[in-house]
Amino acid sequence: MRPLLLDTCALIFFATSDEESGEARAAVQQAHESGQAIMVSPISAWEIGLLVSRGRLNLLMSPLRWFDQVMERSSLSLAALTPDVLVASSFLPGFPHRDPADRIIAATARECGYRLITRDRSLLAYAREGHIQALAC
Repeated sequence: MRPLLLDTCALIFFATSDEESGEARAAVQQAHESGQAIMVSPISAWEIGLLVSRGRLNLLMSPLRWFDQVMERSSLSLAALTPDVLVASSFLPGFPHRDPADRIIAATARECGYRLITRDRSLLAYAREGHIQALAC
C-alpha cells in the first residue's frame, strides 16, 4: 500500500469532522495502526493561512498554531517540498488543475509515490485519468 498524502481540504476535514468518510478514513486508520507515515505538504500551511485571511476558514487560534497542533496531535509528517517537486508541478501530464497549490500537491503525490486523500473534485478527476492515485474523503 502506498503512503498517504492528505490534501489541504482532507487535512481540514479530518481535523474538524467526526463524519465517517468510508474508504479514506479507513486508509488513514490503517496507516496509523501500522505505523505508516501520513504526509502533509508544507503548501497546506500556506493554503490554510490564505483561507483564514480570506474569511473562508474560521479558527480559534492562528493558522500556524492550528496547523502545528493538528500535525502533532494526529502524528502527521511533512512531505518534502523539494525543487524536484516544484519543477515537476510545472510539467504535470494531462490537464491538471491550474491552482498552484493543487499542482504542487499532485506533483508531490507523483514524485514521492503517495496516494492522495482529497475532497477536491479536480484532483479526483486527475486521479481517474490515471495520473495520480487518490481516495475521496
